[in-house]
Amino acid sequence: MRNFFIWLIALMLLPLVAAKAQENITVFTGAQLLPISSEPIENGILIIQDGKITAIGETGSVTIPDNAEIISVEGKVIMPGLVDTHSHIGRGDGGDGSGPLHPDVRISDTIDARSDTFKKARTGGVTTANVMPGSGHLLSGQTAYLKLRDANTIYEMILRDERLHDGFAGGVKMANGTNSLRGGAFPNTRGRSASLQRELFIQAQEYKRSIEKARAEGTDLPARNLRLEPMVEVLEGKRIVHFHTHRHDDILTILRMQREFDFRVVLHHVSEAWMVADEIAAAGVPSSIIVLDTPGGKLEAVNLLYNNGRELERAGAAVSFHTDDGVTDSRLFLRMAAFAVRDGMSREGALRALTLDAAKMMDLEHRVGSLEVGKDADFIILNGDPFSVYTQVQQTWIDGVKVFDRSIPEHRAYATGGHEVFRGEFFDHYSGGMD
Repeated sequence: MRNFFIWLIALMLLPLVAAKAQENITVFTGAQLLPISSEPIENGILIIQDGKITAIGETGSVTIPDNAEIISVEGKVIMPGLVDTHSHIGRGDGGDGSGPLHPDVRISDTIDARSDTFKKARTGGVTTANVMPGSGHLLSGQTAYLKLRDANTIYEMILRDERLHDGFAGGVKMANGTNSLRGGAFPNTRGRSASLQRELFIQAQEYKRSIEKARAEGTDLPARNLRLEPMVEVLEGKRIVHFHTHRHDDILTILRMQREFDFRVVLHHVSEAWMVADEIAAAGVPSSIIVLDTPGGKLEAVNLLYNNGRELERAGAAVSFHTDDGVTDSRLFLRMAAFAVRDGMSREGALRALTLDAAKMMDLEHRVGSLEVGKDADFIILNGDPFSVYTQVQQTWIDGVKVFDRSIPEHRAYATGGHEVFRGEFFDHYSGGMD
């Protein structure tokens, strides 16, 4: 009898549960939709539920569920949330001055999830970011792939990758060029820099072989090595190397090293990529580029031109953009791609570079980067064309939750405010040239 009453109560609650599920459905109508993975939709409908996109299409072609919340966004533009492949928001740090190679350092151990820099980035439409340890090292540590959700702890932001030892998604930040040429424990020449990096890869190869041999023979595994553990994950293709570089000769050094050790790499900054775009494309290596509207930084970036995106696209190489925040402000991320379009990069390529192609460089294209059924409901609402100087991000949504609304005064302050709003957080990590 008791089981009967439990069953009866459950049956009576079913309509309430169903109604609650319907309440979680949100429908956006009337906007121009830029799915990125398909053609624009001029008068579209976007439906989200439980943090996912459940339907997208032209008005009249998509059935709107009963009792859904309908939000009219007529005259607006909806596109995927922007993916920043290289950022330093979150007040994290990285390797110290004890040596040039710190593969064991994890930026996830240092990120302040409550930092206002995340709120700032969301006002610029950034929903996913590859947050890096600082530069100045040949290898400054492990990066973290974050969703910029409202969060109190890092666990609420960081994406997961169960293939990795710590379970946190991320790559490895490496660099060459002038950043790490500072004497003492650090190299003084480019040749020595490359030599030290190769030595680390060889050590990782040997460590990997010892693990494989022990498993094959059923003997005890070698002692855990925190320095080599992430490098083995690099050799196994589980971690991507995000490689800071500028000069064309430094770029070619990386391509040689990548062929030698067969690791996955994304070139970052690549100020002189336009000089070796064909070589980059032939190697099948993607580039994450930055576009600056004012000169400055470091001498090796003197040849950074707006044509980088155009030349890489012409050669057939994959391209994304990044802010390197605080070198450039996340709030102006869309403008960066607009500069590239002004110098000949295609509009379609620039939009992909901000979204889907960027997601691919972090192995996240199955979740973010385009408006497709089944993907995370990460998107931004604009009041005009993405590349117009007059356009502003009106709202930012992550996993179906609105995390920025320009009409809310507190939110708007992060979109328009200066140093007084952020309590100096912009400058805690970095105040020099490109990191």
